[in-house]
Amino acid sequence: MTGPDEPIGTPGDERGESPSRRSHPRRTGRDRGSPWLQDDPGWRLPAESLAFADDAVDAPDSSAADKSGDSLFTVILAFVVNGLIAVAKTAAAVITGSASMVAESAHSWADTGNEIFLILAERRGSRPRDDVHPRGYGRDTYIWSMFAAFGLFTAGAVVSIWHGITELGDDRPETDYLINYIVLAIAFVLEGISFRQAFSQSRSKGRVYGVDPLEYVSATSNTTLRAVFLEDATALIGLVLAALGVGLHQLTGSAVYDALGSIAVGLLLAFAAIFLINRNRRYLLGESLPPELLAGVLEALLQVPAVDRVTYLHLEYVGPARFFVVAAIDLTGDDAEHMVAVRLRRLEAELEKRELIEDAVLTLSAPDEPSLTPEQLRRTGGSADSRAG
Repeated sequence: MTGPDEPIGTPGDERGESPSRRSHPRRTGRDRGSPWLQDDPGWRLPAESLAFADDAVDAPDSSAADKSGDSLFTVILAFVVNGLIAVAKTAAAVITGSASMVAESAHSWADTGNEIFLILAERRGSRPRDDVHPRGYGRDTYIWSMFAAFGLFTAGAVVSIWHGITELGDDRPETDYLINYIVLAIAFVLEGISFRQAFSQSRSKGRVYGVDPLEYVSATSNTTLRAVFLEDATALIGLVLAALGVGLHQLTGSAVYDALGSIAVGLLLAFAAIFLINRNRRYLLGESLPPELLAGVLEALLQVPAVDRVTYLHLEYVGPARFFVVAAIDLTGDDAEHMVAVRLRRLEAELEKRELIEDAVLTLSAPDEPSLTPEQLRRTGGSADSRAG
């Protein structure tokens, strides 16, 4: 896939110029200093164009501010809940010496620290674009979320597994099983509250497209929601595993089961962390885009009266529900060279008014290039870097 700062090499663009090096001014929808960029109905994209979701998993009827606010509330709630649980589990672990409770304490402290990274991800990634970052700061969301996933792996998974292994040969008796059960029960209720918020947000988004919450969480570009959802889900499963470890220790008198519970919690956390790391890595490198999304963008361009055909289309994520679009198009008419540039800039400005489009760069198609069609993209499965032919 072509990156945002790599030569596009589009047919018809003999210079192979990188769009990030093109010296055209930023267009925000309010910047209409040039008389050539005044609103013109012939250039406006149809109202229904680009009304689909960012990647078929984000609701089209919600604004960016609403989506960001929902995710931020979900993260803050998880932070408060995990902090309270971490304190309670630590106290229980100190009193009882349970290996499973030590693992659960490490898990909750890791989750609490991770929520700080996720709050930073939401705040820093939602900053508006500027002259220094014309495609916004959306990728910052994936970077800070990656830090959170690494924290879950090191402070949660590694500590839990290591402590469980060291406790395998320790047969000292438990001091108070009741304390463990009470703390685990309270933690389950609190984690359930946090998970319910993440689940509710995922279900409402997924319902728009007829997918279940798990499918939505796996596919969405909203990485902070995915992190909270998965962390809360693993926390609930981890609490059950810890309770089983403590219960078997009480029934058999062997601390091996308690240590195995700690190891099981650690392995669960490792799986969740590796999954989150991989998803953030893919979005930073360039996540593949659904054919329906590419076809939808192409249809939106072809509905513009001034656009005769499209021969090249490139989309890439620059943040949650945000895209960078590059296209080679053939314009109607036979204008002079300076007017062609004005027409291209005008269409770029219209594209960037759409909530999903953070930046758009258009160039001219060569006369001998075959045209792209929406049916072709749907039939072939599309790609993030689509050419005709």
